Amino acid sequence: MPEIYVLNGPNLNLLGSREPEVYGTMTLSDLTQRLEHWAEQNNTKISVHQTNSEDELIGSIHSAISEKAAIVLNPAAFTHYSYALRDACAAHTGSGLKLIEVHITNPHSREEFRHNSVISGVATGVIAGFGMDSYLLALEQLTRD
Repeated sequence: MPEIYVLNGPNLNLLGSREPEVYGTMTLSDLTQRLEHWAEQNNTKISVHQTNSEDELIGSIHSAISEKAAIVLNPAAFTHYSYALRDACAAHTGSGLKLIEVHITNPHSREEFRHNSVISGVATGVIAGFGMDSYLLALEQLTRD
């Protein structure tokens, strides 16, 4: 299986310090180590990346298309309004590749503006509300035969 990209959008670099009552105390570094440990235990190659830049995130999706890599994507705030990111995701899944949208919290149990995702309609699937385990659930799904 090709490498799986784990892509994180804006402000996720602040995990552990930003609203810990909402997102928990695990840092992005802690999450990355946890995912890398899972990948090693499951003989899976992953690449974890975080950016606050929309164009950089889109570039990573384009790279995944070229490399025929599946994606676990937490688009963060871009979830609700980035049609450019949606189009990149559509190009990815339109190429026959899998993309799972993940969220640490359940957006539907939060503020109303978070209820809409422009990404979900082009994603292979969505996993939300399971904390950092949302990422592990996505990786497990992508590595099933």
